[in-house]
Amino acid sequence: MSAPDSEPSAGPVEDLPAVAPQLRALRRRASLTLEAAARAAGLSPAHLSRLETGQRQPSLPLLLALARVYGTTVSELLGESVAAPDAVVRAAAMEPTRAGGWTYWQAGAPGRGMQALRVHVPHGSQGDIVRVHPGEEWLYVLKGRLRLRLGDTAHLLAPGDSAHFDSLTPHRIAAEDHDGVDLLFVHTLLQSPTAALCLGPHTGDKS
Repeated sequence: MSAPDSEPSAGPVEDLPAVAPQLRALRRRASLTLEAAARAAGLSPAHLSRLETGQRQPSLPLLLALARVYGTTVSELLGESVAAPDAVVRAAAMEPTRAGGWTYWQAGAPGRGMQALRVHVPHGSQGDIVRVHPGEEWLYVLKGRLRLRLGDTAHLLAPGDSAHFDSLTPHRIAAEDHDGVDLLFVHTLLQSPTAALCLGPHTGDKS
């Protein structure tokens, strides 16, 4: 499994101005050195330093990894004001956020043991990124078709199909159609400094 440093970057963070200082502040709040945090997230210290200075744009999977390492949520990493947890999340309150080519909306309250997102994955975006991390994931296809690889098995999911799997199984997702795919996505938010998400290009069959 190669490190996430090989993930392509879109350059400096222009649409997420609060990310760089938040990443540094939350790392320091967690009492982690740059080297320790980078190792826990499967990054090189140089890569994490570039994220903290705004020279690299973090993808959504990287944000999820760092949220686990720092024991927080993607919302806090993005510098969003987080209200007290509420059982109901209104559609009007779901502001779109873009990271690493994906667009996502918070579909659940922060501060819970799970994080719920509505995600749009464009065609050709991060399709070669393999993810491995502790916990569980559940996804449900709303629109379009999803190519899901779990270990050595590839699945094509249509609208209405879902998948629930152990996140320690190497997995990657990609939009099958040029219009992309829309998903509901729920994952366990393991608030542990040792819960790391390892990313890297898949070198095998990309069917």
